[in-house]
Amino acid sequence: MKYLLLFISITAFGQSVPHKGKYFVYWGYNRSAYPSSDITFHGPGYDFTLNKVTASDAPTTFDGFETYFNPSLFSIPQFNLHAGYFIKDNLSVSIGWDHMKYVVDDFQNSHITGNILGQVSNPGFAVNPRYVGNFSNSPIVINPTDFVDYEHTDGFNFAAVELDHYKNVWRAGKTNMELDWINGVGIGVVVPRSDVRLFTVGQNNFWNLAGAGASIKSGLRLNLTHLLFLETTLKGGYTDLWDVHTTGRSEDKASQSIWFGEWFWVLGFNFGKTK
Repeated sequence: MKYLLLFISITAFGQSVPHKGKYFVYWGYNRSAYPSSDITFHGPGYDFTLNKVTASDAPTTFDGFETYFNPSLFSIPQFNLHAGYFIKDNLSVSIGWDHMKYVVDDFQNSHITGNILGQVSNPGFAVNPRYVGNFSNSPIVINPTDFVDYEHTDGFNFAAVELDHYKNVWRAGKTNMELDWINGVGIGVVVPRSDVRLFTVGQNNFWNLAGAGASIKSGLRLNLTHLLFLETTLKGGYTDLWDVHTTGRSEDKASQSIWFGEWFWVLGFNFGKTK
């Protein structure tokens, strides 16, 4: 019986550790997933939409200190970086950067609607005749070698401000170890670096403000001490990209709406004094 009482005493619900006035920062990694979406390409001589295009993320194989823990290569894996402030014990506001990756699956079957001339862009270049014409929901294969190669692998980057609510679900007695259930919302912008080839012409474009989006999330944060915590969270969101760079020429653009799902796990630190 005394061991049962001891267990209850250290796992019972209780008042959460005060957080108001503290700052926090966390860093970690993610996996992401995307339902199919339509992608529209438009420029001189062409305006067409590929329907229900599938895409995947591109996680870096874990190699320890070679990439993941190498400060000079920190931006290569899919990462999450956020910093925030507790405006109440159970409420925080943060700003951060979710570095996801988005890669259109090569050689998939799709459908195309729109038109493509024999010469496109400015300055113009010739198009393989198999892709020239007017199309109305016509079947097509997304061939990366001579049609479309499309990815945001140097970042499907979602930079957002988030508001999070914390509910304490467990505390180890009167210690600083506790488990919080987090639910939050975010709003932000999408700043991708898009690597695109259209009819073999393109480049790895520079980062640009391509769109905006919003997200919701739910997760668990384990405060190991008053300084250190671990967190794992599921996040879902919607983004509208109206200005994706493609060939590197100012008149050539793409647009699409992307829903995303994300699972991330992070290591974080609390600092500052509570109020």
